[in-house]
Amino acid sequence: MPPPEPVPPPRSAFVLGGGGLLGAGEVGMLRALLEAGVVPDLVVGTSVGAVNGAFLAAEPAVATTVRLAELWRELSAADGGVFAGSWGARVGTALRSRTHLHRSDPLRALLTAHLPVQRIEDLAVPFQCVAASVERAAEHWFDSGPLVEAVLASAAVPGLLPPVRIGDEHFLDGGLVNSIPVSRAVELGATIVWVLQVGRVSQPLSVPTRPWEVALVAFEIARRHRFAADMASLPGSVTVHVLPTGDEVPTGLASLRYRDARTVVPRVERAHAATAAYLAAL
Repeated sequence: MPPPEPVPPPRSAFVLGGGGLLGAGEVGMLRALLEAGVVPDLVVGTSVGAVNGAFLAAEPAVATTVRLAELWRELSAADGGVFAGSWGARVGTALRSRTHLHRSDPLRALLTAHLPVQRIEDLAVPFQCVAASVERAAEHWFDSGPLVEAVLASAAVPGLLPPVRIGDEHFLDGGLVNSIPVSRAVELGATIVWVLQVGRVSQPLSVPTRPWEVALVAFEIARRHRFAADMASLPGSVTVHVLPTGDEVPTGLASLRYRDARTVVPRVERAHAATAAYLAAL
């Protein structure tokens, strides 16, 4: 009688959701996980989570999170960061492009300068990120090919950055189609999923009362519905840990701020402390 097939070990996945400037908190979560000896076999990311996830997948070490925190300050700085420029400059870009406030060149340059590999398949840990295909109105997963272009596509926030053309398709922010891609991690064989999210899913929603709140609330309903559906359909063999942010999520006009570098360090530290406490209690 042949011996029984060995049971494969649990496969751990880090799922990094989207959330703009709030994504700085994911850096603190990553640091806490790695300090506790939790290392991923798979990394999947959306939008700013694709940015954080690409660096993690290149070198899953505590030192990477330290460098990533420094990079976040550079990324979010109003005077030289990815979204730098006066109000007049942003209006000028919007008038010329008719679609967005900022060029993608600064983010492309930052990623090219700091990511240690050029192709997804050369990363130390398997990595995928998602973007929304304009022409197909569908989610598209990048699992091979040029890394910087894939991350740019996943992080192309509508109205802030231009769509990214890859081949014959144009791509926008992955948060439009799969903001917290737990389902993708499970499809790829993960049995232990660590969800790094920015805190919005647990914040109560209210009926919008101002014009700018309408789109924000509509988007939140869509992203939370997808996440809730994915969580409800998980097989019993999968364990999911939704990590705490330790932070309050800004509301109203404050939620539209995307260039305030002052919030980066406190957000990283609060998420680190909250996640470390969560892990210690397991």
